[in-house]
Amino acid sequence: MSQFVSSVLPAAGCDAPRLVLGAQPFDVAANSLRLLTTGPEPLSVDGAALGGGLPRRRIPLSELASILMHPSCDHATSDQVWRLLIGRARTDGPAWVVGAVGVALPGLRQAAYRLRGFTGDVQAELLTAFVAALRGVKPGGARVVQRLLSATFTAARAALRAAEPVRTNAPVELPVAAGGHPDVVLARAVAAGIITPGEAELIGATRLEGVSVANYAQRAGRGYWAVAKERSRAEERLVTAIRAGVLSDEDAQAIAEATTTLAADRPHDG
Repeated sequence: MSQFVSSVLPAAGCDAPRLVLGAQPFDVAANSLRLLTTGPEPLSVDGAALGGGLPRRRIPLSELASILMHPSCDHATSDQVWRLLIGRARTDGPAWVVGAVGVALPGLRQAAYRLRGFTGDVQAELLTAFVAALRGVKPGGARVVQRLLSATFTAARAALRAAEPVRTNAPVELPVAAGGHPDVVLARAVAAGIITPGEAELIGATRLEGVSVANYAQRAGRGYWAVAKERSRAEERLVTAIRAGVLSDEDAQAIAEATTTLAADRPHDG
C-alpha cells in the first residue's frame, strides 16, 4: 500500500498541497485526482469518441466521475468508459491508475462502509485491491465497474479477515454471579431495551451454552460474519450500558462474565 500512496501525487509540474500528507488514503486519492485534472492539460477522455450521450469534447476525469454517477448515465456508457480507463491504467502509466481510482471513489467509499467492522486499514486495503483488480479484471462483457468493484471488495475483505487479531485466551468456566444466572440478567437487559430478544438468544447460546458462532449461524441459515458482528454489536451496547450505570452492579457483573470470559470462536469451530 505504501508504494501506491507514494505514487499518487502527480509529478507533472504540480505542487502537492500539504493537506494530502498524512491524510486518509481516500483523501489522498481524491486530492490527487483534483491535481491531475487541474490546469491547461487535465487528464481527460474524448467524449466524442466514446459516444453514449457523453459531451462531445475532452472530459476531465473529475467531471467524468460525476457524469458516471448521474442516473441518466446508462450501463452501456459506463462500460465503454471503464474499458477505456482500464486500458489506459494498464498501458499509460501511474497517472491513469490514479485517475481510475479517483473515478471509482464513490464505489470504493461504499465498500469501505460495508467493511467498517474490521480493525485493519480498510481504505488502504481497498486501494491496494483495486489497483490489483485493474490489472486482472476482464474488461469485456457487461457491468465492468461492478465486476471491478466486486473483485476489489472480495480481495480487501479477505486481506482484512486474515489480519484480524485472534484472541488466544483459553475458555474458562463461567461462574454464576451474585445477581443471578447470566441468562436471567440478559433477559433484564432485553426488558431495559438494551438488546433485542434475538440478540439475547444469540449471546446466551454462544456464550453460555457452548454453541459456536459457526454452528449457530448454520442452524439459523445465516452467514458466520453476519452473526459474529451482530453479537459483537449487541455486546458493545451491553458494555456501554454497564459503564453508563443503566444496569445494577449485580447485573453488570453477570453480563460482564457472560460476554468477556469466553474465548472468541472462529469460522472453523465445530
